[in-house]
Amino acid sequence: MEDWNRKSGNDGRKFGLGVLTGALVTALVICGTAWVWKVFSNIRNGDYTSASTVSETDVNEKLDQINSLIEKYYLYEDDIDEDTLIDGIYSGYAEALGDPYTEYYDEEETEALYESTTGEFSGIGATMSRSLDSGEITVSNVYQDSPADKAGLKQGDVIYEVDGRSASGRDLETVVSWIKGEQGTDVTLCVLRNGEEVELTATRDIIEVQTVSSEMKDGQIGYIAVSEFDSVTYDQFESALDDLESQGMQGLVIDLRGNPGGNLTTVTDMLKLLLPEGTIVSTKDKYGNTEEITCDGKHEFTKPLAVLVNQYSASASEIFSGAIQDYGTGTIVGTTTYGKGVVQQLMDLGDGTCLKVTIAEYYTPSGRSINGAGVTPDVEVEYEYDENNPEADNQLDKALEVVRGELE
Repeated sequence: MEDWNRKSGNDGRKFGLGVLTGALVTALVICGTAWVWKVFSNIRNGDYTSASTVSETDVNEKLDQINSLIEKYYLYEDDIDEDTLIDGIYSGYAEALGDPYTEYYDEEETEALYESTTGEFSGIGATMSRSLDSGEITVSNVYQDSPADKAGLKQGDVIYEVDGRSASGRDLETVVSWIKGEQGTDVTLCVLRNGEEVELTATRDIIEVQTVSSEMKDGQIGYIAVSEFDSVTYDQFESALDDLESQGMQGLVIDLRGNPGGNLTTVTDMLKLLLPEGTIVSTKDKYGNTEEITCDGKHEFTKPLAVLVNQYSASASEIFSGAIQDYGTGTIVGTTTYGKGVVQQLMDLGDGTCLKVTIAEYYTPSGRSINGAGVTPDVEVEYEYDENNPEADNQLDKALEVVRGELE
């Protein structure tokens, strides 16, 4: 997934209702206004607070007006799916906040969202990220030997259509839910690659998510690549670290390029295997309440270390690289990271759906907020594709050079 989330049940948190915007109203046609306000009353436990310039009567009258116009003039009334319209009430309301990370998930999307954190799902084996500027959904990583790999999907491909449905303007989780599906079924992706349109068909399969890969490089330099921070990632990372140590590792490169983030607990537990005693990350909510997650320093990593990042390294990847940078535990190499420095919480709505809400901003150990700015590398290196040697990786070469330099 593109976010790291703190998961919970319905913890009783409420958010104030303000002016009902057009994004919400467009989803309310066909539904009677009395029913609509009953829904909102249920959401707010009977407490309706109108905005200073819009009354409940105003909204009711406008909904009645829109509803009557739809009934009178709308050409495709027989094709209206009322369940979809009702879900549109909730998704439209969340979307109208203007926060790209606060989203409502219907039952299908909620199932896919929770499934993605278990480490096993039916899909094609690729991770994706969504650009805040353009809204494009880009493939950030393709698992080796996965259905996506076999179909020819490549890192950097921009997904613009899934089974005939346009991905333009859709949130990342929705597009991912379209791509996932029952094992053995096909999904057709239309992507843009270097300005050219490419159509691919992948057959979904059960994906055993291997979020960590490792190997020993020349000069006894360990290499660990982390593709995302899922519930399975900590054990995989700890195992890889122990294995490299048993082989006589003298230095380490941790590769977070293309890592879109994941689970807060996972990334902070991993950092406890590396950092000295102190704060790992802190958060501050709308009320000014702060929370710190700390490290006891018992497993501090003291060998030369470099962390590779790029523009697709987001959220939990930025917590990781920001903490390593602040403590001077390692050198950050690559390009400036994505810049997602806010916390979301998943809230169970009790009917198979959920709401993901931005609840706090996070800060690195030194108190930096990287939201909208990202983590700037200590050693900046743009990736350079080598047509004569596609396997070449100048960013990784630089990270290895940095580690070897510290060993000399």
